[in-house]
Amino acid sequence: MPSLQKKVVFSVGGVLSFAAVLLVAAAMGTRWWVNASVLCQTGAQLVNATGSELNKFMGTVSYGLFHGQRLKQCGLGGRPLSFSFFPDLVDEIPASLHVSVIFFCAVLVLFSSICCAFFMYNAYGNPYETLHGPLGLYLWNTISCLCSCLVLILYAAEVKLHRLSESIANYKEGSFVYKTRSEKFDRSFWLIFLVFLLHCLNILLIRLAGVRFPFQGAKESDATTGAADLMY
Repeated sequence: MPSLQKKVVFSVGGVLSFAAVLLVAAAMGTRWWVNASVLCQTGAQLVNATGSELNKFMGTVSYGLFHGQRLKQCGLGGRPLSFSFFPDLVDEIPASLHVSVIFFCAVLVLFSSICCAFFMYNAYGNPYETLHGPLGLYLWNTISCLCSCLVLILYAAEVKLHRLSESIANYKEGSFVYKTRSEKFDRSFWLIFLVFLLHCLNILLIRLAGVRFPFQGAKESDATTGAADLMY
């Protein structure tokens, strides 16, 4: 059975993994991944608006993975509109890239759940197989770290390289053109980064429990064997 120290460390790792599952699930369901300010360029040019007058033509766009909201202003007051990526914006966005982000979020939830289950199993059970034991925890947490990194990189590429905010702002706008004035990643995006940090912390906790990194033991064993061979 695991020692008291390992029980405590693995239990903390299980709680952190469960928190990661909740954070990713919550982030996927919100529309607070990106918050952008968009300018109604057509309206501003018609009246030659400058300085503070541009505020009458500034709107906002906020969105997540599945839905969002845009507030358009062209000098006549705001027009709040809600939208969904599926099926409304499928033809306006890089659909394959967007689906990839959702897919890796789902994979992240799956492997964070696996991490939670196996942390608890190692804390209170008696694992005897490599993938069920502490060495397997390195694998699950490493995969979770990679998935969270892929989500952050792919989503940032979708937003910045494909000008996602402008595409959304100009959706079904025939006579007005909107341009992005400012854009920032919102709280749900940074929750995924927090999940990445949680899994990195889990890897440190596994090492703190006295479990060597994979292949470290094998390398040390090979070095010892090599030294013994030299003696003969």
